Amino acid sequence: MAVWIQAQQLQGEALRQMQALYGQHFPIEVRHYLSQWIESQAWDSIDLDNPQENVKATQLLEGLIQELQKKADHQVGEDGFLLKIKLGHYATQLQATPRWGREAPAVPVQSPSPAGSLVDAMSQKHLQINQTFEELRLITQDSENELKKLQQTQEYFIIQYQENMRLQAQFSQLSQLGPQERLSRETTLQQKKASLEAWLHREAQTLQQYRVELAEKHQKTLQLLRKQQTTILDDELIQWKRRQQLAGNGGPPEGTLDVLQTWCEKLAEIIWQNRQQIRRAEHLCQQLPIPGPVEEMLSELNGTITDIISALVTSTFIIEKQPPQVLKTQTKFAATVRLLVGGKLNVHMNPPQVKATIISEQQAKALLKNESTRNESSGEILNNCCVMEYHQATGTLSAHFRNMSLKRIKRSDRRGAESVTEEKFTILFESQFSVGGNELVFQVKTLSLPVVVIVHGSQDNNATATVLWDNAFAEPGRVPFAVPDKVQWPQLCEALNMKFKAEVQSSRGLTKENLVFLAQKLFNSTSSHLEDYSSTTVSWSQFNRENLPGRNYTFWQWFDGVMEVLKKHLKPHWNDGAILGFVNKQQAHDLLINKPDGTFLLRFSDSEIGGITIAWKFDSAERMFWNLMPFTTRDFSIRSLADRLGDLSYLIYVFPDRPKDEVFSKYYTPVLCESTPGSAAPSPLTHPSLDRGQGASLAGARAPSPAGFGCAERMEAVSSTTCLLPHLWSPLLALLRTFGGHRGGPWVWVSITRGFLDVPGLVPTLLGALAVPATSLRAFLRLS
Repeated sequence: MAVWIQAQQLQGEALRQMQALYGQHFPIEVRHYLSQWIESQAWDSIDLDNPQENVKATQLLEGLIQELQKKADHQVGEDGFLLKIKLGHYATQLQATPRWGREAPAVPVQSPSPAGSLVDAMSQKHLQINQTFEELRLITQDSENELKKLQQTQEYFIIQYQENMRLQAQFSQLSQLGPQERLSRETTLQQKKASLEAWLHREAQTLQQYRVELAEKHQKTLQLLRKQQTTILDDELIQWKRRQQLAGNGGPPEGTLDVLQTWCEKLAEIIWQNRQQIRRAEHLCQQLPIPGPVEEMLSELNGTITDIISALVTSTFIIEKQPPQVLKTQTKFAATVRLLVGGKLNVHMNPPQVKATIISEQQAKALLKNESTRNESSGEILNNCCVMEYHQATGTLSAHFRNMSLKRIKRSDRRGAESVTEEKFTILFESQFSVGGNELVFQVKTLSLPVVVIVHGSQDNNATATVLWDNAFAEPGRVPFAVPDKVQWPQLCEALNMKFKAEVQSSRGLTKENLVFLAQKLFNSTSSHLEDYSSTTVSWSQFNRENLPGRNYTFWQWFDGVMEVLKKHLKPHWNDGAILGFVNKQQAHDLLINKPDGTFLLRFSDSEIGGITIAWKFDSAERMFWNLMPFTTRDFSIRSLADRLGDLSYLIYVFPDRPKDEVFSKYYTPVLCESTPGSAAPSPLTHPSLDRGQGASLAGARAPSPAGFGCAERMEAVSSTTCLLPHLWSPLLALLRTFGGHRGGPWVWVSITRGFLDVPGLVPTLLGALAVPATSLRAFLRLS
């Protein structure tokens, strides 16, 4: 706390520098009320260049937020009411702060100098931006003072000039006086006039010097303004847009625009102040013309400042919320457009209307080249006009398109093997408004991220591949919407891992082993070293145009199927580490070979998209390893993975050695009817889901006797396969348990509904399950 006490003693320029360090990102109130806690933390121990330090940085940030919330909660009474609200708001702001790499918030660190000791959460770059703003503020204020001085000097000059004109008028009236008086007055007037004209000459030179110095000062100011604007628009804003693009692939949220808006508003304010100063200087020159270079300098300055403010306005008309990048016709969608300088330039006083239009890639290219597209569009969007609204509380000017719908799309001629799901469009948002009392009129346009238009849900998979490739590998400043045809495998790995974690909503991403498996699959390779693929390139065709060797699907289609089944049905099991997943059949056998019987693992199917299969070890006379037919999303919609595994008592250990029930029991559906006590577990060789195509023959196998695997148990096995509701199975199981022990076989009457029989394949499966032996049991189904 000693540092903050020392800071409170600062005055003058040092105090202003200290204040400039703080802003909305880290309000000075936070530094004040948490000074003791802040100065007790080891901020210097965190290396922001080391990604492994992110955890420590995050913990410190969370601790800061907790302390802030505690401080807010302790505020009582009338005086504490507003402070409580403000501190709570700051805590919420910090919670919403994006956390990635060097952008992760730090907090003020201690430094030997008083001002330096107060450096807070800003990165060094952000600190430099704020310091530049302070420098620009001081320079602009100094220019204002110089302009006022010039104006006062010129006003006095004009007064003296008028006095000289008055003396000249008096000379013309001397002829009316007598000779002696005229001579006396003439001598006096000549002296005054000579002295005044000498002063006017000197003062005119001084005025011209003032004008040149002021113009040169404005030149330097505009140079610094351009540099600051480039930093904010071409670096910070472009980085935000890049984060927004990567967020479309599942990357971290792009973060709030509040800090960027604050910077842009400061730019707008300083630019406008300097523009007004230049215009006033021009007016002074017009009021009192003095030959020299100033008029040309001011003309150039006026053009430059207009270019700067035009670039600011057009660049800060941005899409805050992007439309969906896979856009289905006849489906409602939303988007939000925002003008970051709208409030500061008073655009909201006459709210502009924004129009949305869908255009093709070729039309987007022509638009950026300023070529005429004759206002053509590539489709029709309903509810495509919206008036911008100003929100006083947040100071934002934005247009919220809530109910847009793409009614139709007009496709262009495609290139070569390009499919409709590779064709890119974009939503063009455009508006027109004036600033400064119609002094300047701006036509602003901005393009959305590329969108792929589909007309059926079956196209979503391939459209998503196009979007993922574009978002991941688009380069800054590209021609719409050019992307490389080939990328390095490590680049694709990063994109796949980002997408995987976002889609599955899991912190468990793709491991090194998983990526090796994917590389082997994509390149049809046997190398098990990830480094061997570091310089290998992947083409778009390999990714999602050409089928994998020996398969009828592409690499992306297989990978997307994996994400889909995990997201919809298997996410908790993936997070628990129960699914090994990215393992081929031979690798599964190698992993299981030294494990006890009953050990199994779950891997993604090679033969079926979105399928997951069970590989397990069960040593028999015929073979050691067994594989079930893959389960898919359709199967898990009927009966969960946990319940299916629970049905199979011969599966005992989840690889490597965890008891199955320990891993899956918390996901079992409560059992409504129990099996016959003392009955043996079904053999893996007789389960109806067995993949007999993998050589799971019954020849020579140790099949259980009918007494050991009775009708009820067979029915329970069938129930797990056909997934009939428990209340439909209960009467059947009760009858079977009553009569199933009679070798001769009883007559079994079962009354069921027609819907029961409508389950595909049920009757033959049911009769097969009842046949113990098949010739001794007759079953009659009476429809009710």
